[in-house]
Amino acid sequence: MPQNIAFGPRIRKSPFFDATQSAGVSHYSIYNKMYFPVSYGDPLAEYDRLVNGVAMWDVAVERQVKIKGPNALDLVRVLTPRNLDKITIGQGRYVPICDHRGTLINDPVLLPISQDEYWLSIADNDLILWARAIAYERKMLVDISEPDVSPLAVQGPKAKQVMIDMFGDWIEELKYFGFRYTIYNGIELFVSRSGWSKQGGYEIYLTDSRWGQHLWDAVALAGAVHGIGPGAPNYIERIESGLLSLGADTDDDTNPFELCMDKMIDLDQDLDFVGKEALKRIHSIGPARLWRGYVMDGEPFVGPNVQRWPVTVSGMPVGHVSAGAYSPRLKKNIGLGLVSSHYADSDALLVVETEHGERTAQVTRLPFDVPKAKVQATQ
Repeated sequence: MPQNIAFGPRIRKSPFFDATQSAGVSHYSIYNKMYFPVSYGDPLAEYDRLVNGVAMWDVAVERQVKIKGPNALDLVRVLTPRNLDKITIGQGRYVPICDHRGTLINDPVLLPISQDEYWLSIADNDLILWARAIAYERKMLVDISEPDVSPLAVQGPKAKQVMIDMFGDWIEELKYFGFRYTIYNGIELFVSRSGWSKQGGYEIYLTDSRWGQHLWDAVALAGAVHGIGPGAPNYIERIESGLLSLGADTDDDTNPFELCMDKMIDLDQDLDFVGKEALKRIHSIGPARLWRGYVMDGEPFVGPNVQRWPVTVSGMPVGHVSAGAYSPRLKKNIGLGLVSSHYADSDALLVVETEHGERTAQVTRLPFDVPKAKVQATQ
């Protein structure tokens, strides 16, 4: 039975909304209270474009929380357990953010814009409310707002050349998560070497939504010679790459140690960051679950899973698969999820209760060992 989404003012449209409509978007999701284009009708073609060529994505749903004022860096340091002693302007960081229980509540990229201004490029929740509450609680002198900033991603092995064609050779100087302010054809932007894929890519942070169509057209024109086409953060590629999706892969009890973020958690800081005591307790006991990949047998899965798949051993629950799909490059069914620490590095055969029937599975560390050679994205 056909199902449609109703557009209305309660859910916001991105500055690239009309452009994605013209490009043939077929499916939306809702993310950060915005319409999020997630498919253009041919998932395998979009996957192939990402892993072998170049794609452009409307990721304006990656909203920014702008923290500005004399205590801006102080607040950012209180929000994350990651040590930011060596933070520098123009070099971003991935920063897990936890609540007072040690539960991961967001995993943004931190962009240091200036000595008194920092942006958090957030996952799907109201982190701005959390930041305001902590700032008030700690009596910090900051202003916290959502700026008019909308990222457009250019991803894939040919992304660098598209960006060089647009902006020049300085693109090659950017380190991972590094970014730079620039003006392109009168449009003010920040260009960052980042993006939700492991294929290489960049995000262009548009700072004035009135120029959305112009920026989309400029990227499409520059990328035409390289075969650029529209897409979205790709479900299959993100599983192959072991990329975490907050909310999809996490629950109300997930802590950063379960997600193997140990190197990003500095419990020895003198700083009293949020969740410090809880994280110390969790670390002393050790995580009950761990983030792992699953390799499953049987016929190729058709489409993504629409619910979490329980994982059992001898009928006893030991974990779940939160994202599962057939990998064209590995030619296997694979998945991501949390599993009991006891089985996290075990060769034991597990049973996954999928929408396609029971499948035998083995656990593996992430990311998956995906071939780099060009392949045809067909099953």
